[in-house]
Amino acid sequence: MAGKKLSKAKRGKRRWIGLEVPSTTTRDSLNELLPKGYRLYDLVDGKAIIRVKLQDYPSSREVLEKLGLKTNTSSGKIKLVRERLGIQKPPRKRGS
Repeated sequence: MAGKKLSKAKRGKRRWIGLEVPSTTTRDSLNELLPKGYRLYDLVDGKAIIRVKLQDYPSSREVLEKLGLKTNTSSGKIKLVRERLGIQKPPRKRGS
C-alpha cells in the first residue's frame, strides 16, 4: 500500500537540536549549509531546530560548530527543544 505510515518503532530514533543562527538567516540558506541527513524544522528569530539521526548525533555538535552554528540544547523530543528556545509550535497545514 502506497502512503502507509511506518510504525513508530520502525522509523528510527532521532535527536532534535536547538541552534542559534544569525537573525538574517533564511530557510534556504540554512538548508544549503546543513549536511545531508540533517533536516530543518523551525527557524524563528535567530533560533532554529534541526533533526538528526541518533547515530549522527555524537558528531553533530562538532559538525555544526565547524559550520559556525552554536548549539543551545538537544533532546529526543521536539516539544522540549521548542520550550527551551521559546518557540511556539506552528499551526498545522491542512490539505484542501
